[in-house]
Amino acid sequence: MVATQDMALRIEGLVKDYPGVRAVDGATVEVVRGEIHGLVGENGAGKSTLIKMISGVVRPDSGTMFVNGTPISFTSARDAYKAGISALHQELSLVPYLDATENIFLGRPYPTTRFRLIDWFSLRHAAKQIADLLDVDIPLDVPVGELSPATQTMIAIARAISVQATVLILDEPTASLSDQEIRRLFRVLHVLKQRGTSILYVSHRLEEIFEIADRITVMRDGRVVSTLPASQTSVDDLIRLMIGRSLSQVFPKRTRAPGRPLLEVAHLTSSKVSDVSFVLHRGEILGIGGLAGSGRSEVLRLLFGAERRGGGTVTLDGKSVALQSPGHALRAGIAMVPEERRSQGLVLSQSVVENLTLAHLRSFALADIFLRPSHEALVAKGLVDRLRIKTADVGQNVAQLSGGNQQKVVMGKCLAGQVIVLLLDEPTRGVDVGTKFEIYQTIRGIADSGSGVLLVSSDLPELIGLSDRILVLHDGHLVVTVEADQLDQEELLRLCYGRPPA
Repeated sequence: MVATQDMALRIEGLVKDYPGVRAVDGATVEVVRGEIHGLVGENGAGKSTLIKMISGVVRPDSGTMFVNGTPISFTSARDAYKAGISALHQELSLVPYLDATENIFLGRPYPTTRFRLIDWFSLRHAAKQIADLLDVDIPLDVPVGELSPATQTMIAIARAISVQATVLILDEPTASLSDQEIRRLFRVLHVLKQRGTSILYVSHRLEEIFEIADRITVMRDGRVVSTLPASQTSVDDLIRLMIGRSLSQVFPKRTRAPGRPLLEVAHLTSSKVSDVSFVLHRGEILGIGGLAGSGRSEVLRLLFGAERRGGGTVTLDGKSVALQSPGHALRAGIAMVPEERRSQGLVLSQSVVENLTLAHLRSFALADIFLRPSHEALVAKGLVDRLRIKTADVGQNVAQLSGGNQQKVVMGKCLAGQVIVLLLDEPTRGVDVGTKFEIYQTIRGIADSGSGVLLVSSDLPELIGLSDRILVLHDGHLVVTVEADQLDQEELLRLCYGRPPA
């Protein structure tokens, strides 16, 4: 038990119910002053709901909270902010038409000149100081909607640390960051820790948790199952605590050898891809590796008709296809799971069933006019069972699901129609280890059924473990095609940097 005077934050018995689901069930967590406290668990374990209650976004149904030993109750995020709690949520909540400076200080009084006008010089100077602390070059006067996801994440982090907070909560802060940006963030967090700030750090990347956390709390099914010193546990221990079992085999093995050519791509060219040619066989998972900006995601978008080709031909099952739009691709049997599920893969205002059937409405319509809701619900329930989507029912709003279950919905949307070729762009980003394993099984099952899979992943063990062969792109060019079982992570990374095979 931690001494009361040493605790920056203590929560006791927090409970939160949603219709048909208890998201958090009696959670108790203590965060010590000046510690980095890791919080882990599968998607749907209750982590995001817990930190939303701590940060005032969601009101608990019962339970108590203490900040610096004082009992406190929040009715809004502003209350939490005033109490010294600053949070960065998975949903960055930036205002796209405001610039970085305005977003960093959003909701706080702006400094003014003696003429009672906003002192933009002082405001931008303060924003520049925070960017310098993060050691990043943030365009301070550009609308954030025009910036990359990684830069937007750094702006959201800058906003979170700009407050002299007692407790800083970071929920998956590195999902869109490069290795170099992650290193910078960790340096800043260590500085904040030395200044006495307590940090509650949520991540599915267990190697990050062990690198940065002093203690780790594990949640499963809405409950806190254990809190352990990071030095006294291991990745395997955490996985067993998180999912209640050990993963004896992370990457499922194929049950059949790849068959005849299915998708033949010749001289594919665009503004970011140059003369890329390859063949995908039936029953094959063909990985695409490369650094950010290598053209790997653009290849998938070109094949899905989401970007216009400058040249090249695509042959599907022996027939030439134009693929001028995603609609053309879907009708040809090509489906895609995009990199950004919330902005590109889901309609957050709609239900699970509406999202699952959205791309194939014609097949659920009578005479191409009247939708048949009963048929939609039947198919949706089958996909929910097949993919083990945790939802109260198919009518639940998809925004209420955890990130991993949202990702399964995006996958299910592809599987609601005929899939000859499945395009996957970072299919397990922001997904816990248990859900990853289930997604891996689904991907392997699709390939074993005779379809072809094109897989883009920046997770090198995932790319090697799932793929049969791997295409490596560098600066928009295909540099080499290799058998996955002949690679290790070091060699694959060398190839991604454009180095010749060893």
